[in-house]
Amino acid sequence: MQGHIPRLAPIFILLALSGFVLLIRNITSLELLSFSVIYLQKWNCQTVSTFYQIQNGIYSAFKTLETSLPTEFNHTYCARLGQAPTVEEAREERYLLSSIAWPGPPVQGLPLRLSTDPAQSYFVIRGPAELHVGGQLVVDVHMLNFMGQPKRHGGDFLVARLHSPELGAGVAGRVHDRLDGNYTVLFPLLWAGLVRVEVTMVHPSEAVVVLKRLREEQPDRVYFKSLFRSGFLAETTVCNLCLPFGQQPLCNYTDPQTGEPWYCYKPKMLGCDTRINHSKGGYKKNLLTKYEEQFFQRVRSSTFTPAGYYYHDTWRHFTGIRMHQFNDSWAITQCLKGKIVYMFGDSTVRQWFEYFNAFVPELKEFNLRSPKNVGPYLAVDSRHDILLSYRCHGPPIRFTSVSSSEMHYVANELDRIRGGPDTVVLVGVWSHFSTFPVEVYIRRLRHIRRAVVRLLNREPTTLVAIRTANPQKLDPESSLFNSDWFSLQQDIVLRAMFRGLNVRLLDAWEMSLAHRHPHMLHPPPAIVKSMVDLILSYICPVRKKKRRS
Repeated sequence: MQGHIPRLAPIFILLALSGFVLLIRNITSLELLSFSVIYLQKWNCQTVSTFYQIQNGIYSAFKTLETSLPTEFNHTYCARLGQAPTVEEAREERYLLSSIAWPGPPVQGLPLRLSTDPAQSYFVIRGPAELHVGGQLVVDVHMLNFMGQPKRHGGDFLVARLHSPELGAGVAGRVHDRLDGNYTVLFPLLWAGLVRVEVTMVHPSEAVVVLKRLREEQPDRVYFKSLFRSGFLAETTVCNLCLPFGQQPLCNYTDPQTGEPWYCYKPKMLGCDTRINHSKGGYKKNLLTKYEEQFFQRVRSSTFTPAGYYYHDTWRHFTGIRMHQFNDSWAITQCLKGKIVYMFGDSTVRQWFEYFNAFVPELKEFNLRSPKNVGPYLAVDSRHDILLSYRCHGPPIRFTSVSSSEMHYVANELDRIRGGPDTVVLVGVWSHFSTFPVEVYIRRLRHIRRAVVRLLNREPTTLVAIRTANPQKLDPESSLFNSDWFSLQQDIVLRAMFRGLNVRLLDAWEMSLAHRHPHMLHPPPAIVKSMVDLILSYICPVRKKKRRS
């Protein structure tokens, strides 16, 4: 750093390996800048062989926000809008909020030089001297500030990966915050060969404090709008989960079945019943103070059982399911024969529909005159009795424009499904809730969970799979709306709320984090294929062959 801090360069920097190797990586770049290498062998006690060091570099990326918020938008958030939780639900909510509590600096407003500097921070690979496949690698991470002094508190947001690009192998690590400026990362050792340790600081603890504030104080930083029309008269107004009462008339579109709230400012000349669509309005600007902006110029317990890992670019799951590779359309058709597959959620679920539709030629998509990338979509293979459908979840959803009549809540859709052994339900609800307080996401998942329980009570043989969040490409500005820290918090809540139910969890977080491809909001085709293979393995499990006596 040579005594100064670059004012620009929105980069993610990997931590340095003390005494062994310097490790720096820009999360917005496709380039792996440096890494440490360990050699694992199946023979001769799988000994550690060597460490290597390679290139350094810096890559900058910038992203411009789409549009600014109208100046007349004056938001007041209503924390307890919608149906009041029961005593048991309120207790669960307190538990969930406690489970995602995040440590931070004990003193606010300290100068930038005392914040985390990933360039001076480092990690050390802890023994043992001999590493065995089936064992565990332990890495100690030590965070320093820009003055080269050890940090004395936790709260930095780190992610970690152990991978072998040459083998198409990778697994996510579990980061444990020791709350004193030091972290422990645990990696399961699952294959033999050269492996590379990668630890990334997504945000320093000082930036996480800002993200917390934005989530609670600025949940309207993404705003929405609706078009109202009657004859030749048309008006557009701002909409959101909660708008201030008493300042101007509101249209109340709270869902009568789930109690999910939604409001729009009432048009001046038209009635509330003339609303014809829902769309993303834009993103607020000028969200940060000058002091807070500094921490986004450089976007920077515990026994761990991962969901799975990649080997030869193939995902190997750890939940007892035997993964099968569906590499041709005929295999997929045979698996889906006689099945109805319902997909509900955001565009990351729509990717699955698009994959099936593109890869299986006998599936014929019906032209429902749906807007591109919005849906609803329907595809049928009448010869093999297959029906696939996709529908986006209800607001908030940042699609370009959705007809008001097509804004359906997932819980309501689940209540319309009969279910049974030939019914598959796939749900993914996460990305569009990142700007709202966690209570909003808990409430939405609670309604979906209730509907899932009702469905499984009607037909216990129905297969239900829930998709988790996944990390994505970030820069300083997009971090304020879609930070992986928001996604991780939602991910923890989702897992807790569906734990114990007879549903499958599709771990998109680890499947993306462990893969050699860079993080993207919409995972690349190789990861989507792994997800689809896992879904199909749930639908058509591979039976274990009985041994002959």
